[in-house]
This record gives sequence, C-alpha cells and structure tokens, in this order.
Amino acid sequence: MKDFKTLVIAGIIVIVLILLALGVEWLKSDKAAVAVASGSPYDLVTTLKGDAATSRAFTWYTEAPGVDGWLEVVQGDAAAFSAGTPIKVQAASTVIQTDLGKRGVHKAEISGLLPGTLYAYRVGSGSEGEWSTVAEFSTAADDGGSVTFINVTDSQGVTAADFKLWGKTVDKAFQTFPAAQFIVHNGDFTEEPEDSAAWDSFFANVQSWVAAVPLMPVTGNHDEVEGEAASFTSHFNLPDNGAKGSIAGTSYSFDYGPVHVTVLNTESNLKKQADWLEKDLAGTDKPWTIVAMHRPAFGGNTYKKVEEWTEIFDKYQVDLVLQGHNHEYSRSYPLYGGSIVPEGENSVSDPRGTVYVVTNASGAKFNEKKEDQFYHKVHFQNGKQMFAGITVSGNTLMYQAYDIDGSKLDEFVLQH
Repeated sequence: MKDFKTLVIAGIIVIVLILLALGVEWLKSDKAAVAVASGSPYDLVTTLKGDAATSRAFTWYTEAPGVDGWLEVVQGDAAAFSAGTPIKVQAASTVIQTDLGKRGVHKAEISGLLPGTLYAYRVGSGSEGEWSTVAEFSTAADDGGSVTFINVTDSQGVTAADFKLWGKTVDKAFQTFPAAQFIVHNGDFTEEPEDSAAWDSFFANVQSWVAAVPLMPVTGNHDEVEGEAASFTSHFNLPDNGAKGSIAGTSYSFDYGPVHVTVLNTESNLKKQADWLEKDLAGTDKPWTIVAMHRPAFGGNTYKKVEEWTEIFDKYQVDLVLQGHNHEYSRSYPLYGGSIVPEGENSVSDPRGTVYVVTNASGAKFNEKKEDQFYHKVHFQNGKQMFAGITVSGNTLMYQAYDIDGSKLDEFVLQH
C-alpha cells in the first residue's frame, strides 16, 4: 500500500511538471504572438498638413512603444501597390503614456506628390506581419475650382455602442456626399480624453473612411481638459502654423481648392489666438473663408469669451462658422456686428454677414433644445445624429444638413 501511494504521488508530480512545462511554452508562444502583433498599426488616420495638392500626412498607434514607423506610398490604386516600387518615409515615432500603458505614436508626411492623383499606401513597423492593409487617397486637383467636404461634431462616446452610432453617421454622410474630399469634426471626440478604448472605438468604426479621406479635428472641452490635450493631439498630424502659446495641433489653418479653413480652440489661449486669427485671415487669398470651432459664438446660446473673434470675422468677412458643443441644431441669419444683415438691402460693397451653424451631434448624446434667440433662423432638436455637406464652387457655397435616416433638414446657399 505504501509503495502504491508513493507511485501515485510520483505520478501526480510528473503530471504537474508536464503541465508547468506546457504552461511555460504556452506563455512563451503567447508572448511571441503579442510581440508580433504589438508593432501592428491601429487608429490610423490621414490629415492635411502641407499643400493638399502635393502632400498628405498620417498618424497611427502601436502597442509597442519602441518600434519604428514607416510609410510606403505608390502611385496608383491598391491593386497596383504590390507591383510598384514604393516611396518610403520614416515616421517620427514617440511614446505616450495611456490608461492602458505606454503606446507608440507614429506620424509621417509625404510631399512632392502629383495634384489630382490617386495613390496607394500602407504603414507599419517595417517587419513582416506588422503592416496596415493597403489604402488609397487622392490629392487635391490643382485647378482649385471646387470642393465638397463633410461636417460633423460631438461624437463624444463612452461605449462601443455609442461609437457604432458615430460610425453609421459617417457611413451615411459618405453615402450622401460620396465625392467629399475631407471631414471637419468640430470637437468632443470622446467623453473622456484619456479613455484609450473610446479612441480605439472612434477610429475602428470609421477606419476605411479616415484612412482615405483627411479628418481635420477641432479641439472641444472633452478633448482639452485643464490645459492638457496630449491624447487628442497625439492622434493627428496637423499643420504647425497655429497661434503662439496654443497647444500644437489645437489651432491651425489649411487651404483646399477655393477654401481657406481656420481652426480655433475655444478652450485656452483665446487672446493670442485672436492676434493670430487676424494675421491668418489677412494673409489668405482664397475667395471663401470658413472657421471651425467648438463652443458656439452664436449657437443654441452664445459664448461671450469669443466676442473679439467675431469682430475679426466681421472685419475679414468670414463666410461660415462651423461649431459644436450644444448637441442641437442651429443656424443663424447672416450676422454682422452682432446684428442680422437684412436680406436684399446690402449692396456688393456692404457686409454679407457670417452664418453660424451647429450640426447637432454625431454620437449618442443630445441636449434639450435651448430657447430661441434673435439670431436663429433655424433651431431644433430632432434627437437624431446629423451631418452636413458643404460644397463650394465658383461664387456659390451650398450647405445641406441631413439626419442619420437621410432626411434633409436644412439647406442654404451663400453667394459672392
């Protein structure tokens, strides 16, 4: 009996040792699998940084903070990528501390491209199995005659379900405006700016779109909090021509065709931005000027802290101001000096006034409709995700706002 017990114990020990050995090998293989995956790109997005006709910028994350980043670009479509000889650009790679640990941030830009041309590209660490799928983008035409772009705001999600709504909004926007050449998002991308899972859901639900079409971000109060916006700015490779004293990437401007777009940050550095805004608007020769900002100068309510900005809008005859924050739809009459510009009474030399819009929200959160103000021409809460398409051609700007069901809820035309 004693020998039998000894044999059983010995057998159990052998089994335990075998299981431990298998466990170690499993952990090794699992770690190896993680290591392979850790250099793979995610949260990939393209933006405009230089000349829209000859350059394009990209940003992506990796789980491994120490890997290199590379961009490979070929003229032609995705099918031609494997047959072409890619232009290779090394990304500027940095490390960011997130709520899930350290992550790699990779930003690359390619210039010297041909206007109005289709390109295919991929990004990755340079190692086998650590590349994105091949995507396509087109540079802007050099004739500068017309442009169409999409405006959305306040995706501001928390859960995966929230960001599915955001994704469906963008899907519907491109279904409605398939020729859109870029997107302006007016801020509050996520509820909590340091929620990595939320950022991942934000990009995952629109990955096919933002890998191809530039997404130009505006800083909201949920993107910059108490002077910190590292999570927000780390996700975008943006023009470095903004106001002194502002967090890089929170104020900037860019041109696309006949349009000059100025992006302002309502969360900090307002005075220095006013100085920069005046120089920026004075320096453009584009026939159309559009401003994008988060808190509305004239929306469901007004934001008194930006009154100096609106005076500059008046001075340089800004055509349209795209806004967010209020989670309802509003559109002003043309305003100048804080008053409505009467229709039919202004001559060519008189101010046309500036139209201010808030395109509700593109996520799950809606606010109650605020009280109507004197400047409201259109003001409602429909409780549905919304988006707008803006088309500028010649002396005409057409603005059209839709809900997620595809119903057109507002439309207006501005003319020079």
